[in-house]
Amino acid sequence: MDTERLDRVVADARRARDEREQGYREQALKLYPWVCGRCGRAFDHTNLRELTVHHRDHNHDHNPSDGSNWELLCLYCHDNEHQRYEEHIAAGRRAEQESDNRATHRPFGDLEALLKDKK
Repeated sequence: MDTERLDRVVADARRARDEREQGYREQALKLYPWVCGRCGRAFDHTNLRELTVHHRDHNHDHNPSDGSNWELLCLYCHDNEHQRYEEHIAAGRRAEQESDNRATHRPFGDLEALLKDKK
């Protein structure tokens, strides 16, 4: 395995991610007040690094310039939002699996017809 090439690919991907984040983060910080959209915690220049940009549709490549897909969240609320999203996705997968495993046998399916014959 070519580890140097792999290291370059990873470094390039991280650099691209950092550049992309820097762009929309700066835009979001100009558009919105420096307040967490969930808990209301206020931020200033001393703790601004703890304020993050959350993508409402969870697509980090969807960055409209009007900021309609962003909201500013503190680190804790941002982590909580992503945890809730992961739990929602997992619950959907579980429900999908359960619906695939439902019983198809209907033991009383013809009961009405049997009772009519008895009358």
